[in-house]
Amino acid sequence: MAMFFPGESHTFSEYLLVPGYSSSECIPANVNLKTPLVKYRRGEEPSISLNIPMVSAIMQSVSGEKMGIALATEGGMSFIYGNQTPESEAAMVKAVKDHKAGFVISDSTLTPDMTMQEVMDLKEKTGHSTMPVTEDGTAHGKLLGIVTSRDYRPSRDDPQMKVATFMTPREQLIVGDKDITLKRANDVIWDNKLNALPVVDENDHLVGIVFRKDYDSHKSNPNELLDANKRYMVGAGINTRDYEKRVPLLLEAGADVLCIDSSEGFSEWQKRTIEWIRAAYGDEVKVGAGNVVDGD
Repeated sequence: MAMFFPGESHTFSEYLLVPGYSSSECIPANVNLKTPLVKYRRGEEPSISLNIPMVSAIMQSVSGEKMGIALATEGGMSFIYGNQTPESEAAMVKAVKDHKAGFVISDSTLTPDMTMQEVMDLKEKTGHSTMPVTEDGTAHGKLLGIVTSRDYRPSRDDPQMKVATFMTPREQLIVGDKDITLKRANDVIWDNKLNALPVVDENDHLVGIVFRKDYDSHKSNPNELLDANKRYMVGAGINTRDYEKRVPLLLEAGADVLCIDSSEGFSEWQKRTIEWIRAAYGDEVKVGAGNVVDGD
């Protein structure tokens, strides 16, 4: 049943912010946008604070792993969308947590049997000239070599020649192991006059690439939102139906905070969801209720 609320209604255009006095201390360098994300007691430090007051909506068209990484880089937090399987959402959360700041997952990966023409087409599409060559052509496949723009000459070489004939093979590459720090990777790059350092695991599978230019970019993002283990922080959306399965998977993947994705939080279903989380995890897990639109 619809309700009528008494009183005069207003629009945003009817309000004006009246400026006050500005002292000499009122300069951009003194602005602090750090914002508590979760409830905390007066005088205590919030367990989770954002470095910029910005989060992304729990929507499929908005909050995937790329948004999670992008917002954490700037100091905010993304909430990975929940209208997917629990396993798929947990994989997205894990992708954000596993992304090392300054370590790039390649979107321009080759196989040995691709042609120079395909290399040039991919370079045109992505704008990237450094392309790892893996056994299966995936970003985390076994590393076989690498191709840069110095390895082929479009004006002279046969566009149908295979990548295997002009790539720099794995045995000639300097690589870092999966536990290398960004600072150490940068030292290896500078000591060996490299533009990029592939990082591999114990099975020689590609983990990511550190680029000389991206290290400088990382250092220019002092507001990165990192957890105690220097990993990007990320939230995740849950619902009031499959939380008994979804919540454990998300927490195992590393989700830092949960939020119930609902249009109305004043419901028995949200109460049950939060009670289950509290019974299973106590106050350790931070969870926000979905939209609550009235005082009751």
